Amino acid sequence: MVDFEKPELRETPVVPSIKPGVMSHLASHVAKPKIQEPLGYPGELVDNWEQAAVDKLGELKGKYRSLQVFLDSCVFCGACTDKCHYFLGSADPKNMPVARQELLRSVYRRYYTLPGKWFPKLVGARDMNREVLDEWYSYFYQCSECRRCAVFCPLGIDTAEIAMAAREIMDSVGRGQKYSNEVIGKVFKFGNNLGLAVRAVADTLASLEEDVEEETGVKVRFPLDEEGAEVLLMAPSADFFAEPHVDGLIGYGKVFHQAGISWTFSSHAAEGGNFGLFIGSYDNMRRVAVRVREAALDLGVKRIVFGECGHAWRVAYSFLNTLAGPFDFLDPRYPVPQHICEVTYDLMKRGVLKFDKSQNDHMVLTFHDSCNVARASGMGDLADGQFTIPREIIKATCNHFVEMSPSTIRGATFCCGAGGGTLTDELMEIRTRGAVPRMGALQHVTDKHGVTHMVSICAICKSQFSKIMPYFDFDAEMSMGVHQLVSNAIILDKRD
Repeated sequence: MVDFEKPELRETPVVPSIKPGVMSHLASHVAKPKIQEPLGYPGELVDNWEQAAVDKLGELKGKYRSLQVFLDSCVFCGACTDKCHYFLGSADPKNMPVARQELLRSVYRRYYTLPGKWFPKLVGARDMNREVLDEWYSYFYQCSECRRCAVFCPLGIDTAEIAMAAREIMDSVGRGQKYSNEVIGKVFKFGNNLGLAVRAVADTLASLEEDVEEETGVKVRFPLDEEGAEVLLMAPSADFFAEPHVDGLIGYGKVFHQAGISWTFSSHAAEGGNFGLFIGSYDNMRRVAVRVREAALDLGVKRIVFGECGHAWRVAYSFLNTLAGPFDFLDPRYPVPQHICEVTYDLMKRGVLKFDKSQNDHMVLTFHDSCNVARASGMGDLADGQFTIPREIIKATCNHFVEMSPSTIRGATFCCGAGGGTLTDELMEIRTRGAVPRMGALQHVTDKHGVTHMVSICAICKSQFSKIMPYFDFDAEMSMGVHQLVSNAIILDKRD
């Protein structure tokens, strides 16, 4: 897996003694020109890239008022230093949020403040050069943009926005990340993050119909490009083929079947996720989001529902209407957009869905709050619905549920360790180190309560946990989704 000493897992993490530079060797693969160009970025470092980077920083600070506020307002109080899962797992001081911010702030200070222009050494201002660029590229991709540090910052400084700005600057001068940028390009070409051809998606959905009918005796449909359906479902690509994701997709289909709601996927926009968020590019976020609007119009749907994907829901909840709206052609009785958990919860409360909890009696469950849902969105018309609704669905579908430590869930949840563009093999070391706080909380409830499975509503969380759990002596199959539980427990009626 990774070559470092496995840490002792604790219910709540212990602040480590710092190890300067321990993660400085780690960097993502750099995107080649064929990956950069479809996103509108140069394929290699541009001429005079140092000045181009400084100019881009100036453009961004003028464009986004929050960025300049965050760069100007830090008082180095230290409230965020022990809040980052990557610092707690790696002990590298540059993974402290305040120190990661300083990588960009020091350049901002040099070119955009009077003290930095006149007395750079006295105020810690730095010239933009290749050493700084390499440091940015390493450490700004050791951030999952989870925003936990912002929860605890007394001034509300959001390291995620600073990381997004640094990544956009690097992309604009020709230093982009292969993983995130290649994924965005696949959406433009294929309509999904994985580059799945339409035929492959259609065959997968047809196979699911056969499998579910064989297992349940009920014909549950999984439609593609069906005009006039009520719901356009936007699910993450992983739901089409990977375990445990596909079991959640089966759960979505069963919910719609039992409720008598017609629905469809779109081959034009088969992907719920939006990696434009990860690289800080609102232009590319918009290009991905507009495909959702186009699909909804082409198919004549009445509402848009997003599946279990954390950053998909963050972008949808926070930005979809401004990126691709207005959605005044949809049914005004429903919010734009909806989360699949909102749909299931509403149907459950109205008695449309019935569950046999005993179908999940072989499991003792706990819930991992995915950071993009927990700290960057809401859900339903409830205060803190993003916390309440998934838990209510879990409790309605199982008999054995326990919570992890209060300091590691809800708004204070720890990231899975692989969000924000870090779910790539070359970053496996920081992914594993970053998972330490969550694995410690899981170990505690496993030892104390016999927890057998951890549930989440994020495709990246599920992928990450399935990969790194064995390193911590957990079974990879401990990771599962909320609608996998729904799929197991739902009582289906046969319909024509």
